Amino acid sequence: MKKFNPVIKVKKIATEQSIRLVEKTIAKTAKASNFVTSIADVFLFITRVVKETFSRNFEFKEFLRQCFQIGYKTLPLISVTGIIMGLVLTIQSRPALLSFGAVGLLPGMVAVSLIREMGPVITALICAGKIGSGMGAELGSMKVSEQIDAMEVSSTNPVKFLIVTRVLAATLMIPLLVLYADALGILGCWAGANIKGNVTLVLFFSQAFGHIEFIDFLPALVKTFFFGAVIGFVGCYKGYRQGVEQRVWV
Repeated sequence: MKKFNPVIKVKKIATEQSIRLVEKTIAKTAKASNFVTSIADVFLFITRVVKETFSRNFEFKEFLRQCFQIGYKTLPLISVTGIIMGLVLTIQSRPALLSFGAVGLLPGMVAVSLIREMGPVITALICAGKIGSGMGAELGSMKVSEQIDAMEVSSTNPVKFLIVTRVLAATLMIPLLVLYADALGILGCWAGANIKGNVTLVLFFSQAFGHIEFIDFLPALVKTFFFGAVIGFVGCYKGYRQGVEQRVWV
């Protein structure tokens, strides 16, 4: 009859625990290494894009085409978003102000809210969903179908032609779209104020812009340039590095 040896049993359990610990350590190390590699890759990508931006032979025609794609073709979506923002803010805020007898402050309150925070943030989110995903999908399909490799073989700089133009177009057009959304939001506020009231357009705009100062425009305008640059960089990076990211993370 075989005798039970507790020492061998303990050694076997300790060996299994050590193996599991080593496997978990290797997996965590691989994830950390991939994360650091991705951060370095993003930094190198941004550095190259900035370098190509200030180089010679700027692709001005492609830049104008991207401005048309990003700006003009996004106007219907931004128009609906801007009007809804102003209309909803007015409908939700008017009862509270009416109970305090401060309906006259409604145009200024909505205008300041739209210009400072609501307009830039919501417009940037809408543009990130439409423009950023469009850039990533377009560049990703070009990368997978080896069109970008063909451009490199034919002595065409794909970063300058594809990436720089899109990033600059997004950086320029997002602020203009935000201003457009703010204007339509104020018009939507006027329409909402006239649902249960009677305010002329001239009186409404005088009350709205009477509460707005230059300091309200400046931070919002700076944010919109930053939002546009981030949307352009992220969308282009995800599309341009599509195949590389799959090889790094597998």
